[in-house]
Amino acid sequence: MNLTSLIGLGAASLLSAAAYSQQTPRQPNILWISTEDLSPHFNCYGDKTVKTPNIDRLASQGIRFTNVFTTAAISAPCRAGIITGMYQTSIGCMHMRTTSYRRGVDNPVAFTAVPPHYVKTFTEYLRTADYYCTNNSKTDYQFAKDPVPASIWDECSRTAHYRNRPDKSQPFFAVFNWVGTHESQNWDLTNVKTDPESVKVPPYYPDNETIRMNIAKSYDNIVRLDSVVGVILDELEKEGELKNTIIFFWGDHGDGLPRAKRWLYDSGLNIPLIIKYPDGYKAGTVDDRLISSIDFGPTVLSMAGVTVPAHMQGIPFLGEQTGKTRDAVYAARDRVDESYDMIRSVRTKDFLYIRNYYTNESFQIWVPYLNNMPIYKEMLRLDAEGRLTGPQKSWMASTRPPEELYDVRNDPYQINNLADDPKFLKVLEEFREKHEQWTLTTGDMGHMNEPEMIRQMWPDMKQPVTDTPYFIVNSPEDRASKNLRTGGTWSSPMTLSFYCPTHGASVVYTFEEKENPHWLLYSGPMHLKPGNYNIRVKAVRYGYGDSEELKGSFEIKQTK
Repeated sequence: MNLTSLIGLGAASLLSAAAYSQQTPRQPNILWISTEDLSPHFNCYGDKTVKTPNIDRLASQGIRFTNVFTTAAISAPCRAGIITGMYQTSIGCMHMRTTSYRRGVDNPVAFTAVPPHYVKTFTEYLRTADYYCTNNSKTDYQFAKDPVPASIWDECSRTAHYRNRPDKSQPFFAVFNWVGTHESQNWDLTNVKTDPESVKVPPYYPDNETIRMNIAKSYDNIVRLDSVVGVILDELEKEGELKNTIIFFWGDHGDGLPRAKRWLYDSGLNIPLIIKYPDGYKAGTVDDRLISSIDFGPTVLSMAGVTVPAHMQGIPFLGEQTGKTRDAVYAARDRVDESYDMIRSVRTKDFLYIRNYYTNESFQIWVPYLNNMPIYKEMLRLDAEGRLTGPQKSWMASTRPPEELYDVRNDPYQINNLADDPKFLKVLEEFREKHEQWTLTTGDMGHMNEPEMIRQMWPDMKQPVTDTPYFIVNSPEDRASKNLRTGGTWSSPMTLSFYCPTHGASVVYTFEEKENPHWLLYSGPMHLKPGNYNIRVKAVRYGYGDSEELKGSFEIKQTK
């Protein structure tokens, strides 16, 4: 399919979003390039520290979004929200990570969250609409360990690729995730190539060689990322798909540095997002709408012409189903690895409001993973020596204010807390109401003790298991749609369906007999033509163990 053949190149840029979506094919290819732990540090976003030609070119050919924020400042809770289009706090996926629960005690428990039964990843809706969906390869969804339920992806591995789809005319949704910007890539400060004197040091850090070297290292990783983006785009062109594919480039949350990752300031939540249409629609434009990361999945469904489920909390911002522009975005922080916390934030274009529920805790709760970061080690040293001042010292405080309020236009680093300023009392009250309304309407599960939540999800602290499915046969021999656990001989015309008693289960099936087959997502009765079929079926539900596999051999005879 070729979008330019359906829309004149000259006219496309003049179309409104609604008009554009009505004229594009209902099933374009869509490709995501995602990266980790990275704020918008690219030339196209005004940061000239290092050159990022491939990302800048993508921005010049697409739409650059400037007010995009994640629902968490750490990967697993945020990614749970992205893949489901729902707040992680609404589906029990807010603690980082579920596998870190009670880590370090004599009887650790690694659980998987169990979202409400109606919650599905947006890729299941794409697969039902005939998309071939691949993920290369990070998941981190909180409701499943790897391998994730077979209903979510056609392929999910380090070799997953859109080129592997059997039918090259089938539309694809493909994800390529780059881990080279992850926090852990900033620990080793040997062989740093970016000039430390060229970096900008935020006022909440002291300015010395260690700090600058650590920031410079993060820019080295950005240079590598830019090269990877170039490779993916070149490969897309080589495969002949560049002119048929909508491209997203985004990050999962802010910088993998202290007071960024894990924290609900802009440094932890503001991310890059660039979207390029294949025919140059709105090329080189800037979009300043407030967008949440849970909007990504619903937007893909909208672009693909797939109806967005009503329960999804994400709002499409492109395509036929574009919704109302947000007036605020919301984020949450809960348990971070071993240590409990609870923070919520509300961000508009003018203000950032933060509610600290653990006011008697220091800002620096114990997070062993963070202790590997050179900046953090340096700040702990300087604090012990009494050498931190101003916002550097404030972030190392032993207690927290119950509320924080920042004028983000005049205070981009969010260091001047206005919560106690009488001149901003009205603004403070407005944001308190926004926060409390969001908490109620989204069913914020962070207010529940985690052990109680787990006992609801895993009765007796044992993982529930999905029921084994049945075959449902509708044939001339039995028009009552008989349920079976075996195959058999039947006459055509006939249909074969699958049924699982587990509430909210998805069913997958395959005709392959190899050990790791390609599982197809069941979405309705199959009309089997005369012939012989060996079928394998299993049922999955998020947070549950997979069912036992059901196998059957069917012989379908031609009716005389």
